[in-house]
Amino acid sequence: MGGDGSAIDLQPLTAHDLAAETLAGELACSFSDGDDEVRLLARGNVASDDPAFGVVKVSGYVERVAAPGGFDGMLNGTSFAGRGKTVVIEVTGPAEGGGESPPRPATLTYQRADGASRVFQGLWTCGP
Repeated sequence: MGGDGSAIDLQPLTAHDLAAETLAGELACSFSDGDDEVRLLARGNVASDDPAFGVVKVSGYVERVAAPGGFDGMLNGTSFAGRGKTVVIEVTGPAEGGGESPPRPATLTYQRADGASRVFQGLWTCGP
């Protein structure tokens, strides 16, 4: 709960939400919860100093966030910033499974400017 007493309502991104957003970048990372619902999707360019851009859906609104360092800056977790919010991804364990883009256990911490904070457990997946 924050200063206004409201809870943080981080909702899954739908196909419609993602179709309405244009995220430039060669490769993507996503955070999904235990139900395989994507809560954050971000794209960035490899070997770039340009920021990676992503989206989250809060209380029914899709909002943009950005993190420094392009795709490479997101690989091992990062901190995204957006208007009135910070979203921190922290990788908490080794990759699960094989392949080119195996998911890794992670937490997503959503922090609002009013001091509210909520932690989500899930998987961080980066790659093609």
